[in-house]
Amino acid sequence: MSLSPKAAARHSGSLFAMALDVLRTLPRRPFQIREFIQQAWFIASVTILPTALVAIPFGAVIALQIGSLTRQLGAESFAGAASVLAVLREAAPIVTALLIAGAAGTAICADLGSRKIREEIDAMQVLGIDPIHRLVVPRVLATMVVAALLNGLVSVVGVSGGYFFNVIMQDGTPGAYLASFTTLAQLPDLWAGEIKALIFGAIAAIVASYKGLTAKGGPKGVGDAVNQSVVITFMLLFVTNFVLTAVYFQIIPQRG
Repeated sequence: MSLSPKAAARHSGSLFAMALDVLRTLPRRPFQIREFIQQAWFIASVTILPTALVAIPFGAVIALQIGSLTRQLGAESFAGAASVLAVLREAAPIVTALLIAGAAGTAICADLGSRKIREEIDAMQVLGIDPIHRLVVPRVLATMVVAALLNGLVSVVGVSGGYFFNVIMQDGTPGAYLASFTTLAQLPDLWAGEIKALIFGAIAAIVASYKGLTAKGGPKGVGDAVNQSVVITFMLLFVTNFVLTAVYFQIIPQRG
């Protein structure tokens, strides 16, 4: 993949055009329900356990850092609220997105890339079958659904891990930790995390599908496409997370 500005602009435009094609094709019937279920099951099977295991140290690190900081400031009663906010708003969607991109995105890219180099995609187009409608849309929707569910799992595991480490490791007060949840946290924080997870899942699936459908150069080209899809997805995720967080703070009034 060329790194020249012209090539980068061309690939960016092609990726954006494919995202628009996916949106345009979403309402088209018939919907590929069987492909959707298969992809959702596969994505969930390869991401549930790693996501839960990664969420535990994330929640622990956040709880330990915030617990230490609040103790220095003399605000131990806000440790629970701050930990929950950090997990719900940022940690849970980011962990979900990284696991989705690293596990599900690579599998999607490798699958579509192998179909591309075997000329199956070209054969589908010759037969009048739209690869976007037949292959990409079910994968995008499956990734979004699984990402939203995994975000809920990470939130529960992260908050539970934060509670354990704050109360057990730092001698925090269980009642104060639980009572402070509603001090700063609010329901829109949870919805913001879920919306982030949906958007991150869509980005990961679209980037992986694009790199897979444009792979060339044999098996080596597929491997390069997989690596590039992960890097591009990570970059887009962090930029998108910054934008969504800034918009959220402008729309939702924060509790003080």
